[in-house]
Amino acid sequence: MNQLRLLITGGARCGKSDFALRAALGNYSRRVFVATAVNMDGEMNERISKHRMERGDLFETVEEPIELGRILTTLPGSTEVAVVDCLTVWLGNLFHLSNGVEEKVRAAVDAFLSDLDRVPCDLVFVTNEVGWGIVPEHALARSFRDMAGYLNRKVAEKSNHVYLLCCGIPLALKGGLPGLH
Repeated sequence: MNQLRLLITGGARCGKSDFALRAALGNYSRRVFVATAVNMDGEMNERISKHRMERGDLFETVEEPIELGRILTTLPGSTEVAVVDCLTVWLGNLFHLSNGVEEKVRAAVDAFLSDLDRVPCDLVFVTNEVGWGIVPEHALARSFRDMAGYLNRKVAEKSNHVYLLCCGIPLALKGGLPGLH
């Protein structure tokens, strides 16, 4: 694998996005940020605005809540690195769009995983680790948790570097990039 494939996972608000941005700023001049969130309310609007300010003009921003594989495979050829934030938000969008039909979500996830092999630039993925808590009470929440575990595992398999952020501290689980702490 010639391209960098970096997966960053961890709990909520632990510094995953900051870590991803630092990784992308290091050695690249043509950077794309792929945002998967959908602006649905005031609180989400504030989060999106805050993240846009943090990135400034250092990244070209592309917003894509559903067709993530298509966006990544059609990035301009000059793109050196793309940061995807966040895979679990994207997964939630798929569940919403499919009305919770797991087979449809699985098909979209598998198509995305196949598309990753055709992305010519380096990729940095942000995702959430959701499987360490209690078993969700509702079937849809259990299905989401299980599919998030599947997605994270498959992206980790395709990645040459995987980091877990815990309390803002990056722990290399696979590979490890010099100077990235």
